[in-house]
Amino acid sequence: MNPEAGKLYNEGNSLLKAGNYNGAVDKYNQALTIEKDYRIYYQKGIALKKADKLDESRIAFEECLKLNPNNEAALNALGGTYFSMGDYTKAIETFEKVLSVSKNNSVKDKVKKNMSLAYTKLGNQAMSSGNANKAVEYLKKAVELDKYDAAYLLLAQLYQELGQYDNSIKAAEDALKYRSKINKGGAYYYMGLAYKGKGDIAKAKEMFNQAKGDPSYRANADYQLGLMK
Repeated sequence: MNPEAGKLYNEGNSLLKAGNYNGAVDKYNQALTIEKDYRIYYQKGIALKKADKLDESRIAFEECLKLNPNNEAALNALGGTYFSMGDYTKAIETFEKVLSVSKNNSVKDKVKKNMSLAYTKLGNQAMSSGNANKAVEYLKKAVELDKYDAAYLLLAQLYQELGQYDNSIKAAEDALKYRSKINKGGAYYYMGLAYKGKGDIAKAKEMFNQAKGDPSYRANADYQLGLMK
């Protein structure tokens, strides 16, 4: 790197580390007037993302990748930026590029988790638009990439609504098996609905009674139990 550009780049890095994101961007911009270096664009993208200037951050990472197309860190950061912007399809496409260039298994595992989150978001969107089959497709991809409890829970709900009761029960069981953040009540509630759909009232009551332990599902579980008296 040109020494003068390098000096400004290092000053920008110091400002970035101190939390002065706009000041860092100014230094990186000054450095870029001297030399168009992929490292400067990358750091500029990081500073802009931290400043919540997502579209500008995206542009900086894209400029970095024009100069260094297989830069793993820039691809990963660009995927994260697309995710933050709500463009989950572009996020997945970019994360797939990381998987194709990275030799680091730890990085690949983290990227797969991020892709799983993005597919879950797409599944949610498909559910909201009434496209249950597309939602199932996205969510199945999510759990293939990472055993994500929230994706399993959404699958349990969808399968139950589609009348695929055995699939719903299995998805709910997996949600409990891999549970890290979700509450237990949802899984038990959808199992209750699935068992009710199968005509197994005793098992349905058992699941609804389990669901009652979760305040978020207590009223719905009580309602279902009331219907089966």
